[in-house]
Amino acid sequence: MTTKNFIAKAETDIEAPVEKIWDALVNPATIKQYMFGTTVTSDWKQGSPITWEGEWEGKPYKDYGKILVIDPHHRLKYTHISGSDQTSDENEKTHTVNIILTNDGHQTHVTLEQDNNKNDAARSESEKNWNMMLKGMKSLLEKK
Repeated sequence: MTTKNFIAKAETDIEAPVEKIWDALVNPATIKQYMFGTTVTSDWKQGSPITWEGEWEGKPYKDYGKILVIDPHHRLKYTHISGSDQTSDENEKTHTVNIILTNDGHQTHVTLEQDNNKNDAARSESEKNWNMMLKGMKSLLEKK
């Protein structure tokens, strides 16, 4: 079984229009509020780089990726590789994150999947982190 089969999944419904959710996905100031204080840099165009910088458990990090798909108000897909894994085999350590938005007019359903987790424990840990991130996004957007 390849690691591509260990897919982390997280999803939630947010009482907000899809435009507000989309803005939260691509607005660095908003991202910083719900994604553990990370600073995200990208021009949000297909094929462009994306970086995440911050501090996790007291240690600074800088992660890297590339925007694969950007379909405003519908889908955002990008690669992600930890800065500490930059020297390893890129295919082995690179995750693909796929975020899909579905809106019914009153609320938006957010579905997130991350592939290439090395085993079931890593998949579970990724799901825990993504669910915390989505919970933070939901809390932030529903109070505004």
